[in-house]
Amino acid sequence: MSEQAAAEREELVVLVDDADAPVGTAPKLDAHRSGALHRAMSVFVTDGNGNLLLQQRAAGKYHSPRLWTNTCCGHPRPEEETIDAAARRLQEEMGIQCRLEHAGTFRYHAPLDGGLIEHEIDHVFVGRWRGRPSPDPAEVGGWRWMPVETLRADLAAHPELYTAWLRPALAVAAGHPVVGQPLRG
Repeated sequence: MSEQAAAEREELVVLVDDADAPVGTAPKLDAHRSGALHRAMSVFVTDGNGNLLLQQRAAGKYHSPRLWTNTCCGHPRPEEETIDAAARRLQEEMGIQCRLEHAGTFRYHAPLDGGLIEHEIDHVFVGRWRGRPSPDPAEVGGWRWMPVETLRADLAAHPELYTAWLRPALAVAAGHPVVGQPLRG
């Protein structure tokens, strides 16, 4: 296991109650093993022309490797604002900086490979940006721009190619005006 993978497994996540109020912390891997409810965030970047930037999770990720998902995702650290965590992970994973807006939250519970469990209150953020990302290869195996409607159709036809949280996160993001408005300038 790489040093980065080991550090990722030991990173602390914020445990929360049903109202998303912090109730403690746990190592990320422990939270995913036990299914403890914790806070997460998902980011969707659009180019302003109806395309979303997707990433394929790196082969070395301890869960959901090689699956396609939103632009980036992760967990806020203890005492870190969720929007700050979203901006941090967008930079760390994809090498992108852009203004993010909160689109909403959702709660989900999903079994993962290896006996792990996602049980999260996920804060969804959206932003607009154009260009070629500079992803961290330890985090990202590939990337592509995809029209929202094409993504919806492919998710329905091939759900096994995508992460468990992508469908509900996309439903939240797609309802935000940033995803539907053209980029000016």
